Amino acid sequence: MKVLFMCEGPNEKAIIDILIKSEQLIYTIDDLLDLRVFHARQLSHPAIRTAISMYDGEIKVIRVGDKMNDVLKIPKEYAHKITSVERCCTRPELEMLLIIAEDLVSEFEKTKSKIKPKQFCKEHIIHNRKKYNNSTSFYHEYFGNNPILLTDTLKEYKRISRHNSNDGYIADLIK
Repeated sequence: MKVLFMCEGPNEKAIIDILIKSEQLIYTIDDLLDLRVFHARQLSHPAIRTAISMYDGEIKVIRVGDKMNDVLKIPKEYAHKITSVERCCTRPELEMLLIIAEDLVSEFEKTKSKIKPKQFCKEHIIHNRKKYNNSTSFYHEYFGNNPILLTDTLKEYKRISRHNSNDGYIADLIK
């Protein structure tokens, strides 16, 4: 069986890439369909369609993102290959990881009714003399050389957040 990681955005993909590369997840690069993580929301993405078509075995889909309200449409020709679909939610926004890593949760809590995590990070997070700018490179620079900080942050995110559904957490995939 192969795992198909589908990430809502490039920053979610960066987080999963860092975890895979640093061998922090229960899955290795060899477990991944086409040996990579995809930035896509649906199976209609051309690269995903090609990868699924070229693989003969079963596939477990893991979707990562903060907006998990859309249904994954599984084309009939892939229904026999897709054995399960899991969702790992990063609600309200992926920037919560930076807020947790910087130990700014209590400060954010005071303003969260007025400001979203993304804006809070733009105003409060600086790493290597760079202000947070919602770029994939920022996540790579922040967590890429310190995957243990990332795993600890993901575990803390799971501890302090509450989802309204059966969505899982990225922390559930950590070794």
